[in-house]
Parts: sequence; structure tokens; C-alpha cells
Amino acid sequence: MPLTGTRDLSTIADSAPLLTSLDTEEWELKGAQHLQIHYELGGDREALLPPALHPSIPPTLLINVTHVPDSEVGAFTFATVRVGCRAGARPRGLLVKGYCDSAAAASVLRERWGLPLNVADVHLDPSYARATTSVTLDGATILAGELVDPQPITGADVQYMATLALARVARDGEETLLLQVDPDYTFDRAQRGRAWLTAFDAEAWNLPGASAAHPISASLTTVDMTLPRLRYLIHPDRDPLKAVERLPQPQPA
Repeated sequence: MPLTGTRDLSTIADSAPLLTSLDTEEWELKGAQHLQIHYELGGDREALLPPALHPSIPPTLLINVTHVPDSEVGAFTFATVRVGCRAGARPRGLLVKGYCDSAAAASVLRERWGLPLNVADVHLDPSYARATTSVTLDGATILAGELVDPQPITGADVQYMATLALARVARDGEETLLLQVDPDYTFDRAQRGRAWLTAFDAEAWNLPGASAAHPISASLTTVDMTLPRLRYLIHPDRDPLKAVERLPQPQPA
């Protein structure tokens, strides 16, 4: 039998964004710096995922920090920690909580794409020998990590999994859903190196019992990133074969 999750996400839905519409336009963010730190996940993987999702094998933890130098709401940096999973056969990353250093940017990302972001101090500092990142909440460091000894690669060597973001959607009542957010990336520069975490507070990311067990890899890229129109959503408590809903898309004129 395929493995599936056991987590009831409705218990943490109160803190998730509320979307009154699933019809959002694309948002292009130019020149973003994007750090990914990839670890093997420790803890009960099924307990971190809802029944609609399969755990990845091996179980993985995806730490992503993105700095956007300019946008319609100014510069901002946001961080997410996701649990690797599969929606059917598709690799995805489940996001139930993240952080952003700009209240204005967090509001846009919550209201248009359902990204469950709270405000905190988020830093990304790329340098010649390493790239470091940290997230500080109420004076406590809840994430700190780095990419060590970066080596140049091509954008074709980097893969980013689409995000499944926990959100509430108002339509014929209120539903707790997972929204698929799968940005498009145009790579300008890419590097890969060793991953290293020095702090990870699982409770602060709504991932109780999770731990970063073994480093896999890290990458740092400079990209033009386009946040897409929403195309798919997942009903988290349904059987995986019946959980995916495709959203209607605008027809070409």
C-alpha cells in the first residue's frame, strides 16, 4: 500500500491566509536571489503530511530563502520550510508556515497566492565563499544556515519543487485547501555547494517533531521569478486519487 499522511491540517488552519478569490494575475520579480538548503528529514514524515499527500522517499526538508531587490511593494526577503512530498506522482513541497521581513509583501503573497507568511526578521547574505541566512522571531533565531564553498553550475542543474500552500478559501462557505504555487524561473546565475544548518526550530514552522537529519545539497541562484496564476488546488483530507482540483483558466481571445 502507498504511504499517505495522517495530519489534520484543519487544526492549524486558523492562522492560514483567507482568499476571497482564486483568480490572480502573474507577478514578475526580477533579479531575485534564491537560496535552497536541502536536508533529509528526521521525525515522523506521515505525521507532517495530510492524507492527500504521499511522503517522499527518502523524506526531505526544503529550506528556501528568496530576496527580491525591487517590486511594487519594495524590496523584501521571505523564507519557507517545506516538507517534501508527492501529489499523485508529482514531487511537491508542503508549506504550512513561513516568514517575510515586509508586512506589505507578506500581505500580497498571502492574499493572492495563499502563502502562509508571518512577519519576522529574514536575512540572506551571499558572499564569495558562502551564503548565509537567518530568520529571527521575537528575538529568537528560528532558522540559521548556509551554503558553503559555492561552485558555478548552470540553471539546468537546479530544480525547484512546486509549493502546496496551506490556505483557507471562501467559496460556498470556507474550505481548508492546499494551493499549488509553481513559479517560472529564468536563470541568470547558479551555484551549488554544501548545505549546513546551525539552527532549526521546528515548532516555529508548524512542523512539530521534524528535524534536519542529514545535509543533501544547497544552491544559490539569481533569477527572474514569475509567480503564476493559480491552476490547481488539493483537498488535503481526500484520497490522493480524488484530491486534485483543476481551476478554470482564461481562454485566449
